[in-house]
Amino acid sequence: MLSRQHDPIIAIATAPGRGAVGIVRVSGKDLAPLVRAWLGRDLRAREATYLPFPGADGTPIDQGLALYFPAPHSFTGEDVLELQAHGGPVVLQLLVARCLALAQGSDAPGAACLLPRLRLAQPGEFTERAFLNNKIDLAQAEAIADLIDASTEAAARSATASLSGAFSKQVHGLLDALVRLRMLVEATLDFPEEEIDFLQRADAQGQLQRLQAALHALQAQATQGALLREGIQVVIAGQPNAGKSSLLNTLAGAELAIVTPIAGTTRDKVEQTIQIEGVPVHVVDTAGLRESADEVEKIGIARAWGAIEGADAVLFLHDLTRCTSADYAAADAKIGALLAQKLGRQVPVIDIWNKADAVTDAPAPERGIRLSAKTGAGLDALRAALLHAAGWQAPAGGLFMARERHVQALRQVDAHLMEAAAHLAQSAQALDLLAEELRLAQNALNEITGAFSSDDLLGVIFSSFCIGK
Repeated sequence: MLSRQHDPIIAIATAPGRGAVGIVRVSGKDLAPLVRAWLGRDLRAREATYLPFPGADGTPIDQGLALYFPAPHSFTGEDVLELQAHGGPVVLQLLVARCLALAQGSDAPGAACLLPRLRLAQPGEFTERAFLNNKIDLAQAEAIADLIDASTEAAARSATASLSGAFSKQVHGLLDALVRLRMLVEATLDFPEEEIDFLQRADAQGQLQRLQAALHALQAQATQGALLREGIQVVIAGQPNAGKSSLLNTLAGAELAIVTPIAGTTRDKVEQTIQIEGVPVHVVDTAGLRESADEVEKIGIARAWGAIEGADAVLFLHDLTRCTSADYAAADAKIGALLAQKLGRQVPVIDIWNKADAVTDAPAPERGIRLSAKTGAGLDALRAALLHAAGWQAPAGGLFMARERHVQALRQVDAHLMEAAAHLAQSAQALDLLAEELRLAQNALNEITGAFSSDDLLGVIFSSFCIGK
């Protein structure tokens, strides 16, 4: 897309389907001739004008509002024309086709080649132009997509905070401190004959420590923000008839999975996203884990293990009504051993003792949570355990949205600053290495806001946007 960034573009900016209002958006350099040729008049800047949108024969395609935003005072930083019409897909497509025909001069006598390169926009191209024209940075551009995709209120609020620049402001604060430290180091390297220890006089050690402390605080916030965006993948596992489907239904508040007393009822994965304190939790119900000769059930069990291996947390369900049975306990122990073997210590396994309503005199389990999927007793403890497993901490202040890309970049910065601290401790013997680590740390920070980004990275980011945004 970068090679065609100077082409004028057009797209339907509203979601596919029918609606009360639909928007067609055009962005490019000097759209005023196109406006006059199509609408028969000039438009006042940033003022809505109600008028007909004529077709090739002069009859209106529709009537609606036209808004003109001259550069640089627009979302993209270019001239932008927005037509707000009735939200029927055919109407909007006719408006796009009419604009393309006009731009190429195919049916506009005396106005040929108004915008000869006008073309349909690629996904995310309007936002990409806003970034390339310095209207927003890369973290803010990503926040636009995150706001559109937000699945919880907390995620939406955090994305709005990132869009307003909350995350970028903290990154720029780290960059300013890092640049100041680099200047001290470079000054010491440039003037070695001077008997002035720039680093000691300027408390370079203290500056680096404060920089690391600020970075760690930002890392903690970014991790929480990434959790709000990505959520946590939770898999419910256990033997047949342990109550896995009932637990999914209770957590979701809807009858999503079929529940019967027949072992092996669930043959495939059933997924549902819920939210706990604003954190998206993607819950997956799986087939009961056991030895089976049924080919269909064996496929379901294999898929269950596949889901388990990709989980962020596993709920291992035990049936309190059968836990005193030696055969049942042995099968549970075998599943537990397999979970430990496949997951190790990286993925938490939470033991859930279900059907507490049916066995009121059962002793309290040594580990895990006792609950009833039927009555909902114990669900609050389960929700708290899931948030703890995800590493969620309710923020004391504001929270911004972040992506795994941002978290990884901050980890790189942390690693470079740790190396820099080790070199700084060696004083003059390692100043070249110290300067290099600080430079690499700055590059990693710049990748977050897009001050230093490859074209491939931009292509990946903006291709995930919807068309017209």
